[in-house]
Amino acid sequence: MWNPDEYMKSLYDSVKPTERFQAGSRQEWSEWRERLRGRFIEKLGGFPAEAADLTPVVMESDDCGTYIRQRVQIQTYPGLHMPVYLLIPKRRSGPLGTVVACHGHGYGSKDIVGLTPEGQVKTGDPGYQKNFAVELVNRGFLVAAPELFGFGDRKLQEDAKGPNSCSRLSSFLLAMGQTMAGYRVYETMRCIDYLLTREETDAQRIGIMGISGGGLVCSFAAALDDRIAAAVVSGFANTFQASILGMHHCIDNYVPGLSQLAEMPDLLGLIAPKPMLIEAGTQDPIFPVHATLEAYDQLRAIYRLLNEEERLALDLFEGGHQISGGMAYDWLSRALA
Repeated sequence: MWNPDEYMKSLYDSVKPTERFQAGSRQEWSEWRERLRGRFIEKLGGFPAEAADLTPVVMESDDCGTYIRQRVQIQTYPGLHMPVYLLIPKRRSGPLGTVVACHGHGYGSKDIVGLTPEGQVKTGDPGYQKNFAVELVNRGFLVAAPELFGFGDRKLQEDAKGPNSCSRLSSFLLAMGQTMAGYRVYETMRCIDYLLTREETDAQRIGIMGISGGGLVCSFAAALDDRIAAAVVSGFANTFQASILGMHHCIDNYVPGLSQLAEMPDLLGLIAPKPMLIEAGTQDPIFPVHATLEAYDQLRAIYRLLNEEERLALDLFEGGHQISGGMAYDWLSRALA
């Protein structure tokens, strides 16, 4: 009897990605990186030729003791606006090391800044994302937590109570020749545009950290935007074969034709030679640890070629699909020193 699982495996095995990393010299790597970057942006749906005016508006400002929490709205694409939480340490002297914090699936940016879906201060279990934006600001970083498209205040009203708040938006973008991944990456780059207008931001010390779907946004943005100086990729680094294509995932993870171009370690390799830390739980059910280690080995080969192997790190912790933080916060302090 015909087996669909076997057919999908044979179809994947028959595809030979055209831009797998095979460089043998720094010059070949540089040419490969530039070529893959351009084709990657095309697969994501492309980015606008001209940036829309940011037109920032401060919507909220709250004193949280050791830091100020602002909520600012910026324009990303023409007519599309994104709320961003800014966590600003009170104690500072001069521009700050800055981190863009990309939330994963759930109820949006409120989760990582320590708020409930209703905007109240969280108590008890912090959830799988562990208020990581708050952890970052408490270590002295200026933190920006954008509300990713399809989550929180940016989901369709009809999807508010559904199991996947971004499914219909993702489907619509695909029909328009765009992708949700491309939209989120570009909007994250616009968030950096806004951060560079703030006097608190040190333009030479901008990092990014993301978990799960936010790990996708974090890693793809770091791969394409050289203003990002360091990246922490949590609960995402893997292979497409073992994770995104190996089991059910939300539709916002899928980019048409991407597997014909490269595997996930190749795309993560575009971050090199910038510092990168990978967080991975040994019991993560949707990004299996064996494939994380496979991806890490491929990334080590790239960093080794560039004589920058010490800039690549791995926090392999006992646990599931969640933020670790065991290494990340101190590591970012060093990477953005």
